Amino acid sequence: MFSLICAQGLTRRYGDKLALDNVSFTIEEGQVVGLLGLNGAGKSTTMNILTGYIAATGGTVAIGGFDIAENPRQVKRMTGYLPEQPAFYPEMKVRDHLDFICGLKGVTTRRRQHIDEICRLVGLTDMQGRLIRNLSKGYRQRLGFAQALAGYPKVIILDEPTVGLDPFQIVEIRQLIKDMGSRGTVIVSSHILSEIQTVCNRVIMLHNGRVIADCPTGEMAGRLAASGRIRIRVRGDGGEIEAALRRIPGMGTIQRLAQSEPGAWDFALESEHGADLRTAVFRALAAADLPLLASYGGETSLEEAFLSLASAARGEEAKP
Repeated sequence: MFSLICAQGLTRRYGDKLALDNVSFTIEEGQVVGLLGLNGAGKSTTMNILTGYIAATGGTVAIGGFDIAENPRQVKRMTGYLPEQPAFYPEMKVRDHLDFICGLKGVTTRRRQHIDEICRLVGLTDMQGRLIRNLSKGYRQRLGFAQALAGYPKVIILDEPTVGLDPFQIVEIRQLIKDMGSRGTVIVSSHILSEIQTVCNRVIMLHNGRVIADCPTGEMAGRLAASGRIRIRVRGDGGEIEAALRRIPGMGTIQRLAQSEPGAWDFALESEHGADLRTAVFRALAAADLPLLASYGGETSLEEAFLSLASAARGEEAKP
């Protein structure tokens, strides 16, 4: 498969601060990639380099086979960008603004039809004659998407695309991102891990300017699967349940969580050495005549994986 984006050895310094440290990755056509990282990890710097807003101190970026330092105009034509705070001319009408953006992006043929198409894609058809200053937050965000889609770029880069939106708008914008993924390559930076899990098929995680994980979204959580940790719901007296669980060989921590339904308790369990507890728990509760109503385990959420990887990276940095 053709690598649409190829970053090799990206380094960026701001004075004495090293914001990116030898970052390399490739992204193929048709992927929706989540860019994750704590504050200061290097996400914004990476996106700014990819869009040509700033230059790398070292390393190279090629998009569509063009080196961004040598062919910035060709690369920018292939790239659409939605910043966290999109910039508009508030006294312009939606359609006039998009016509202006299309002019900047070099869209010369079928411009009227093109604006109609992108307005239909992002749900702005009925808003084309409205002043931008009169648009709601949700419609302004849609206009930002339309602006990024001008010229149908091969690469679309989105920085915190759902920030400040209500739950209904978030659902609509996430679907829009998925639709964009079917048309080209999308890079999404977000602090909302459930968002990355919902819309992205790959995750690149940065920490202190370095890539510490690069894998399919499901694999990132799955490879950190915690078989030694499970949650259970058991019917019976809380004390009796806990006593039965403590008799299990290799049982580590037992945390009583809540009485989620009448006569039943939830517990979080962790084995001493990461062993799979499920069979032993089932047998111990059955022997004590305590019905096991539900168990959850073996899958780690993206949030848990994120925190685990970040903690591990911090631990490595702390070693002498």
